[in-house]
Amino acid sequence: MDTLSLGLLLAGLLIILPLALYALFLWRRVWARQRAIREAERARRERLGSDLRILAGSLLDEQLPLIEGAIRIKVLIDNYDTALSNNPRCQVFHQLFEATAHVPTHAAWKALERNERRHHEARFMELELQHKAAARASARWLLEEALPPPANDD
Repeated sequence: MDTLSLGLLLAGLLIILPLALYALFLWRRVWARQRAIREAERARRERLGSDLRILAGSLLDEQLPLIEGAIRIKVLIDNYDTALSNNPRCQVFHQLFEATAHVPTHAAWKALERNERRHHEARFMELELQHKAAARASARWLLEEALPPPANDD
């Protein structure tokens, strides 16, 4: 091998080696970021699952009004798992959400005239009578079959 070839080979190695080390550094950052994203998603799902278990249990124990519980469960389940949200057993939550979507909340609810509030409350009672059994069955199904058991932090 002549001197020129050897010099070019060394120059190439001196260029390639730092670039390879930099590429490895960048890949390690990508892998660490992917790991962090997976961990954040796992923690989010665990938190949402825990919240869903609490809401479903509260709905079954009648510690939470049916309409409010159904609305909250529907919103959380949409964020937790789209496939689970689309399960026919969860449709009652969607039905109650859609039936009450037009009802004002918070300050707008307080601003309603008394007869308007009473009209909405009467509709809530109708919906509760109509959907209570299905909502309770769906909440029980979520707790017993659909949601993973709570993680032990022992």
